[in-house]
Amino acid sequence: MKDRNALIKKINKKLIERFGIPYRAEIPPDPLDMILATILSQNTNDKNSYKAFQNLKTEYETWEKVRTANVASIENAIRVAGLGKQKSNAIKNLLSELFEKRGALSLDFIRDEKSDDALVYLSSFKGIGIKTASCVLLFALEKDVCPVDTHVHRIVNRIGIVSEKDRDKTYFSLNKKFPKGVAHPFHTNLIRLGRQICKPKNPACKVCPIEKLCNYEVKNFEDVNIPERNDFMLLDHVN
Repeated sequence: MKDRNALIKKINKKLIERFGIPYRAEIPPDPLDMILATILSQNTNDKNSYKAFQNLKTEYETWEKVRTANVASIENAIRVAGLGKQKSNAIKNLLSELFEKRGALSLDFIRDEKSDDALVYLSSFKGIGIKTASCVLLFALEKDVCPVDTHVHRIVNRIGIVSEKDRDKTYFSLNKKFPKGVAHPFHTNLIRLGRQICKPKNPACKVCPIEKLCNYEVKNFEDVNIPERNDFMLLDHVN
């Protein structure tokens, strides 16, 4: 565990040298805003998910109005984010269940919960998986956990930090006593690395800042065009 965490810290340092320290809001976003934004971010790009989130807030003004709206109208408001039926049902279900269980549309009570307990609670809602729940822990509650999306899953397994085929298993393996204070830049910069360099096919290992720390067996050292990107991370800009 000690050696693994030392490796994570080395990788984090290298990624910051390459991509910089990721933006982080001085005031963390509201947990309910965060979980709804994360639902919208699934299987789409940041621009479209941000637009869908803003559409919801503009169309309905309050989450209570979203809770009482019909699924078809919610689906129409978030259409730009794709998977409208799936996401509108998840949003409607979350707000309805939360109101039934707590009598209010707020997740503030989980701020004082332990990370594992908060994760179990959030992922108990239909349509809310480990990745979505863990994003709330990292971005809204500022816990020392690293959410695992497709990029993080691919990269930490290639490096050899974990060895798991299932994304949720990768999350639990990776987050056993995760080092303090590095989860946010580590997670965010791994996504940037995955989008720009460590792609599923033909990764640009020749220009990868952590190539010497990586145990991937089929590295690609041919020249690959790396486009300039200015990633907009919706989960850091929820307001």
